[in-house]
Amino acid sequence: MKFKDYYAILGVERGATADAIKDAYRKLARKYHPDVSKEANAEARFKEMAEAYATLKDPAKRAAYDQLGRHGSGEDFRPPPDWSTQFGDGSGAFDGMDFADLFAGLAGHPRGGGRQGSARAMRGQDYEIAVPITIEESFGGTEVSLDLTTTEFDDHGAPRRVPRNVKARIPKGATDGQVLRLPGQGGKGFHGGRDGDVYLNVSLRPHRLYRASGHDLFLDLPVTPWEAALGASAAIPTPAGAVNLKVPAGTRGGQQLRLAGRGLPTPQGGAGDLYAIAQIVLPPELTERERSLLRDLAAASAFNPRRHLE
Repeated sequence: MKFKDYYAILGVERGATADAIKDAYRKLARKYHPDVSKEANAEARFKEMAEAYATLKDPAKRAAYDQLGRHGSGEDFRPPPDWSTQFGDGSGAFDGMDFADLFAGLAGHPRGGGRQGSARAMRGQDYEIAVPITIEESFGGTEVSLDLTTTEFDDHGAPRRVPRNVKARIPKGATDGQVLRLPGQGGKGFHGGRDGDVYLNVSLRPHRLYRASGHDLFLDLPVTPWEAALGASAAIPTPAGAVNLKVPAGTRGGQQLRLAGRGLPTPQGGAGDLYAIAQIVLPPELTERERSLLRDLAAASAFNPRRHLE
């Protein structure tokens, strides 16, 4: 059997806390999820990370894993002589076994022969899936179809991989980092144990216009110097359609202009806000007439923005 360093796969120290392990997995899952990653080995890397996290997030499985000792990734090894008695099925039959299957049912000793000598009820395995959605899908809600492979056990407690398709409804206003639970949609329970759950880690895909912070949206609003000085009315895109925004006279660069209730829906009803951030933009090229007007303005104005530097 070849060893896998689950800690190295997730990029954490062996003494890492459960929260640190969860944070590391979520960060890597967003980077390597096959739906969003451009890495050549994204799918294989994602499955490897999921396998590592499934073991290290469970205290019983992690304790069993730690008892295997330290080995190099890919190094041939065999569990210690007493490992099977303490954590496995007591048979010591590891030849040909997949490394992931070694830990698939440790928390409940599903194959019998363990500490109590007989199989007992075991809760099904939980799964976490990264689900990237667009801001438009968050605004209106969406349904996703997810393919996953669960580990289940036959009547003798032997693990097997089972492909499954799970459909889930993402509610309106789902935000970046939100976790949605699908009860009973994970691995099947063994010997009367209840089925595991599926947890969806929602992330928002980058958008060409909007940046999201919770249920609020932000976009950059280009305005000309004369619009900023004199005021103007600008058409602003929102997820629900364009609206007119009043740019007040004297608007400064970087100033946030608020459109109440034009952000993402909130669970309590209503919606977050949309903030248009004024970006003062000059024409790429000035006509001679524009240059003449600007020279007249420079000559007529006594405004000195650098007075405080004197």
